[in-house]
Amino acid sequence: MQRGSDRLSVHRDDEMKHELQGLLRSGHHTRAEEWNDPEPAADDDPEVAGGPVEPGPGPERLDAVRSELGRLLGRSSFPATPPTLAQLLRARSAPDRLVEPVAALPGKTVFRTASDLAKALTNSGE
Repeated sequence: MQRGSDRLSVHRDDEMKHELQGLLRSGHHTRAEEWNDPEPAADDDPEVAGGPVEPGPGPERLDAVRSELGRLLGRSSFPATPPTLAQLLRARSAPDRLVEPVAALPGKTVFRTASDLAKALTNSGE
């Protein structure tokens, strides 16, 4: 039973379902050209959007690692020691490539922010 309060007509609703059918089935945009996607990727997106983040030496990895740690841990996780942070990362289904380096850090060190932890993981002294 329809109540008559719909914003769209039945025909427009069916038309919109047909337009979104490919997206709903495939899980990704079905347009051939990137400019035609509803929300194309930004030029300054961090490396996180392109695949798994791996800590490693170099300041170029610092932003990606910091962003991923901030997303997974948030502010409420700090201050904490590496064993506690590794446990939190595992509980939040973080990839092993990120958890193992955190667990390998000295156990008595206390990190106050995700930025401090990212600097330790990337060996970046910025």
